[in-house]
Amino acid sequence: MELDTNKRRSSRVFIKLPIQVAGKDNDGRTFREVAETIVVNAHGCLLMLKHNVTMDAMLAVNNPDTQEDQETRVVFLGSPTERGTRVGLEFLHPAPRFWGVEFPPTDWRAVTASSSSSSPAPAQ
Repeated sequence: MELDTNKRRSSRVFIKLPIQVAGKDNDGRTFREVAETIVVNAHGCLLMLKHNVTMDAMLAVNNPDTQEDQETRVVFLGSPTERGTRVGLEFLHPAPRFWGVEFPPTDWRAVTASSSSSSPAPAQ
């Protein structure tokens, strides 16, 4: 696991994690694909995807290790290769615990604190 400390909302962790991605491809067909992350952070990830998607497409991701789901938006598309396309996904809401990273960077904990303090109280 390697950290990248450039100026971003949260530090990036270079780690390969299996995830499931579901959504609609360029042709509007529903797909579900097992993919692998390249980089993760509290706000999303970069992964290699075999299906072609468009910028701003909404995709659902599932982390099989944590059994957690997140809605995401496509914010980056790399050039297609024979292995697929590098796709940047942004969570609709920061989710630093989604990845199950045992020793997250300190700025991920700050995101968790600010996210939970601004969240409404659960209904009872």
